[in-house]
Amino acid sequence: MGRVSAVGAPFVVVIGPPGVGKSTVAVGIAERTGRRVVDTDSLVEEREGRSVPDLFIESGEQYFREAEQRAVIDSLAEDGIVLALGGGAPMTAAVAEALAGHRVLFLDVGVADAAKRLGFNRSRPLLAVNPRQSWIAAMEERRPRYEGLARWRVDTAGRDAESVVDEAVPLLQAEA
Repeated sequence: MGRVSAVGAPFVVVIGPPGVGKSTVAVGIAERTGRRVVDTDSLVEEREGRSVPDLFIESGEQYFREAEQRAVIDSLAEDGIVLALGGGAPMTAAVAEALAGHRVLFLDVGVADAAKRLGFNRSRPLLAVNPRQSWIAAMEERRPRYEGLARWRVDTAGRDAESVVDEAVPLLQAEA
C-alpha cells in the first residue's frame, strides 16, 4: 500500500493543526508502546540551531518549509518511531506525497479548544497577525489534506492528552 520504504517506517505519523497536542499525544503513544518519539519541529531546531519562530523571522517561511521537508522525509525512514509533524508540514506537496502509504493519525480540534490550548500566542509565526481568523483560514485549507492522508482521526475537543492516547493506541495496535 503506497511507498513505504524497505529501510523502515514509523509506527505512526501524527498530524493536525497547531494547538491540537500532536507533540504531547505523540509522547504518550511512544510511552505506551515502548517507542521513540521524533518531533520534526524539534529536529529542525536542532539541525538549524534556531527556534522555529526565529527561522521564520530570520530566513522566511520558504526556508523553514524546506528544512521541515528534509526533516520529515529523513524521519519517514526511521523504523518504529512515533513521528509528530508540524501543522503545516503536510501542506508541502513533497511531504504529502512521502506520507502516502504511511500510518497517519489526524488529531482534530475545533477553534475554541485550539484557542484555549494555544492562547493564540506569538510563538506561532503563522498565527501572529489575527490569530483566530488565521487559525480558521488555515484549517479550512488544511482539513482536506489532513483527512486525505489519515488512516485514523481522533477528535481532541474537550479532552486531555491521556484520553486521546487512550483512544489512539488501541486503534494503532489493532493494525500493527
